[in-house]
Amino acid sequence: MVENLLSLAIWTPIVAGLLVLATGGDKNAGLARIVALVGALAAFLVTVPLFTDFKSLHGGMQFTEFAPWIASLNINYHLGVDGISMLFVVLNSFTTLMVILAGWQVIQTRVAQYMAAFLIMSGLINGAFAALDAVLFYVFFEAMLIPMYLIIGVWGGPRRVYASIKFFLYTLLGSLLMLVAFVYLYFHADKSFEILKFQTLVLPLSVQMLLFFAFFMSFAVKVPMWPVHTWLPDAHVEAPTGGSMVLAAITLKIGAYGFLRFALPILPDASRELAPLMIALSLVAVVYIGLVALVQTDMKKLVAYSSISHMGFVTLGMFMFAGDSLNQWAIEGALVQMVSHGFVSAGMFFCIGVMYDRVHSRNIADYGGVANKMPIFAAFFMLFAMANSGLPATSGFVGEFMVIMGAVQVNFWFAFAAATTLIFGAAYTLWMYKRVVFGDVGNHHVEEMQDVNKREFLVLAVLGVAVLGMGLVPDLFASKMHLSVNDLIAHVAHSKLK
Repeated sequence: MVENLLSLAIWTPIVAGLLVLATGGDKNAGLARIVALVGALAAFLVTVPLFTDFKSLHGGMQFTEFAPWIASLNINYHLGVDGISMLFVVLNSFTTLMVILAGWQVIQTRVAQYMAAFLIMSGLINGAFAALDAVLFYVFFEAMLIPMYLIIGVWGGPRRVYASIKFFLYTLLGSLLMLVAFVYLYFHADKSFEILKFQTLVLPLSVQMLLFFAFFMSFAVKVPMWPVHTWLPDAHVEAPTGGSMVLAAITLKIGAYGFLRFALPILPDASRELAPLMIALSLVAVVYIGLVALVQTDMKKLVAYSSISHMGFVTLGMFMFAGDSLNQWAIEGALVQMVSHGFVSAGMFFCIGVMYDRVHSRNIADYGGVANKMPIFAAFFMLFAMANSGLPATSGFVGEFMVIMGAVQVNFWFAFAAATTLIFGAAYTLWMYKRVVFGDVGNHHVEEMQDVNKREFLVLAVLGVAVLGMGLVPDLFASKMHLSVNDLIAHVAHSKLK
């Protein structure tokens, strides 16, 4: 087995990004693209053994690495993944490879800087998922904002500066409270920033409540949960296609992951007490934001609101308490939904990007009859639209079904409200698809559209295989997380006995 796989997963894309920057300006754009592709492929390949060699029957952290960093403060370079975080390291590296291919011909200015930003951000995100030291997590968590800020602000749409500043301020201000919480926990954990040591602390409920809201302000913005979601539609609309793919597929998952890694295991009593609030906010996201998506005229904004609604399913599953215990169906469903949403949202945003590259419009009214000119594209777009609607045999169905199954065991009306997303999701997704793809050719811009090229076909095919593969063989992913989820449930339930 290769050693230091997690360090390779973090530093391979970062080093590759620096090498891409070293290729120079746009006169060497071709070389920058090749170096970026090789770097992204290498970064993905080093994460594959994390999935294939992961021991599903072993609990705790695997592939751990440890080295002192700031010895005077007992801050360490401590890495490790369990069945929860490992999946997102692999998903992140996979998505980055797709993004490099997606922007291959589309980006014509500052090509090296564009490719490098995604590669560097990929390494930083992997660091956040793998960090077992709170300060290390915080450094990666904050640093990943910088490349995304630049991606939106430099290569985005007409209102890119507004969107990038709004994105940066929302996420930065929330995470400052998380740092305060880490410092408090540090002094109560014998001056240690070890996340696993934080999970052994026994804290009064009043303290847990305050710390929970500190974490909530950071992670809820990242998810994003209602009502701190308003930055996401702006960011998606203005971001280039690759930025939207990574934003939806990966960065939103960091917030949900934070609840699983910090709020639930470190603050179990507060999580139990505040579960009704979290469920209420999640159901508002599922139902209300689903209705908001119905009235959108911009395809990107519609899919952005769809992401908020689907992520509401994730937080709903995570806080589905039955007495003192969490529901295994609901938590595993939330995790499966997170991975599935990574595939589906990346596919949806890429499809919108393919059309935008030809027509330079995201408005639904500017299309019509696309299937007449782009039949292969229309078939792929249909697959992702069906997955976004929760069609059985696609990945979009599995997670939602599991969360609903878990919710039924806790409260029928929670499950009933959550299940409305299957109706709203089908309504807004198929309404958009019908108006864009079917019917007569809408105008001369659509008349001039050409079907997908080989590069676009490759991206769509790979994402399509992922969506169908997860829908048909969900246990390939779910089996990796069983033991880690069971350990989390046992830890939270046992904390009530202390």
